[in-house]
Amino acid sequence: MAEDGDLPPPPPPTERKWMMMPLFVFFKDARLVFKMDALGSEILRIAFPAALALAADPIASLIDTIFIGRLGPVELAAVGVAIAIFNQASKVTIFPLVSITTSFVAEEDTIGRLSSEVVKAENLEKGSPKNNEMKELMPEDVDLENLEKGSATNSEMKDLMPDEDLKPTACNSPTASSSNSKKAKFEGGRRHIPSASTALFVGSVLGLLQTVFLIILAKPILGFMGVKSGSPMLTPARKYLTLRSLGAPAVLLSLAMQGVFRGFKDTKTPLYATVAGDLLNVILDPILIFSCRLGVSGAAIAHVLSQYLISVILLCKLMKQVDLLPPSIKDLQFSRFLKNGFLLLARVIAVTFCVTLAASMAARLGSTPMAAFQICLQVWMTSSLLADGLAVAGQAILACAFAEKDNKKATAAASRVLQMGFVLGLGLAVLVGLGLQFGSGIFTKDKNVIHYISIGIPFVAATQPINSLAFVFDGVNFGASDFAYSAFSMVLVSIMSIVSLFLLSKSNGFVGIWIALTIYMVLRTFAGIWRMGTGTGPWRFLRGRLLP
Repeated sequence: MAEDGDLPPPPPPTERKWMMMPLFVFFKDARLVFKMDALGSEILRIAFPAALALAADPIASLIDTIFIGRLGPVELAAVGVAIAIFNQASKVTIFPLVSITTSFVAEEDTIGRLSSEVVKAENLEKGSPKNNEMKELMPEDVDLENLEKGSATNSEMKDLMPDEDLKPTACNSPTASSSNSKKAKFEGGRRHIPSASTALFVGSVLGLLQTVFLIILAKPILGFMGVKSGSPMLTPARKYLTLRSLGAPAVLLSLAMQGVFRGFKDTKTPLYATVAGDLLNVILDPILIFSCRLGVSGAAIAHVLSQYLISVILLCKLMKQVDLLPPSIKDLQFSRFLKNGFLLLARVIAVTFCVTLAASMAARLGSTPMAAFQICLQVWMTSSLLADGLAVAGQAILACAFAEKDNKKATAAASRVLQMGFVLGLGLAVLVGLGLQFGSGIFTKDKNVIHYISIGIPFVAATQPINSLAFVFDGVNFGASDFAYSAFSMVLVSIMSIVSLFLLSKSNGFVGIWIALTIYMVLRTFAGIWRMGTGTGPWRFLRGRLLP
């Protein structure tokens, strides 16, 4: 039981209702959701470039889909299956790494900056140029050296000096005295951050392993997805998946570096790199697919080249800011990455299995339903990922707030990004519904495919607010380093969703798959609401207690 001295001071009367009822935190200061105050500006400064960067790759895939759709429904369906396999494999390997990297880098960078301020403050007290100014201000009978040692004349100095010169800084918080393993070192203008070096090493290794895995097991995996040996989709799907796999090291390495930049609250650099790479992809697509007559192979090659360009740009930028070579192996954060990485790996496998199973069941319905499902899924994921920009902002801000033990900022940031996410979801529902209704012909001219797309439109559009909240809750949980709850809750959600997929797809076919996916997203959102709304885990302070 906590001692009386460990309890925070009573909150102001206007805030007590939020402390007593954690569920109300979701509505706290809702009138400020559009206000461009310091918090709102910081969120948008991080979220907007992050959303554009996150949406850039799915948009590039949509462009691939548009070009490939001109080759025919078989090629479109084949590439749809291959993209689903590659994306899900990438999520399994990189999503835990990116999420952990963002939180750990933000934490280490914050603690490093606070510690650096402590050192500067100590140096200032011991003999900085300001001491000369202090001597001029003090009476002749005051000895500055004795003053620094803590003599009784300290009270005289306090009377003479401005408050800000002696005020304790935020770096005096308990976090600032954390162990050296969590501190970012600032040397020679470049930072040495253990988590950044670890993320790049792990990303490179996982990228190579993913390439080997997908090339060797391409045919069995496609068979599991419903593309059997006699299927006309097998040859184009295998070609696309094999060639696209060569870009796995670049994909994983670039995403790991994006996690580092997000930890620095810098989402503009990844945006510029991603846009440059995707522009190359858009330029090469028609050249390789049609002019060089490479078909689906040309689309895969264009995408691979674009990913390597993104990696090179990010690596050059990162090397200017961070010393990527650790002094020793011991400085790397393998134990922290592995401990939390396995938790998030279980979470991502659960998420991946649900989406992959849905794609597999759509493929079993035939090439026409699968082609429509691929288009709807790409739009569904692309629009929903816009909310992931808010998740990135929430994660970075919350990680810093928790590192500084700033519960007030953590509460304000969490409620604000969730409110923004819901409003964004409402806007996306209208935009996606109208866009698909009138623009489905952009993706294909096949009337049967367009008919199936029209069936999926209500589900794709109506779930946007739910999807947005689910993605933002992910960022909130990761910012609070609540990895264990994120993993276990998602496994439970996935089990229930998988059961609904099997039952509903058999009884309702194409519609049943989308009903099951809607149930899946509703359960994900409910898991996030439950954690914060009950004031448990890292959110115990919402009930008036300090974080442990």
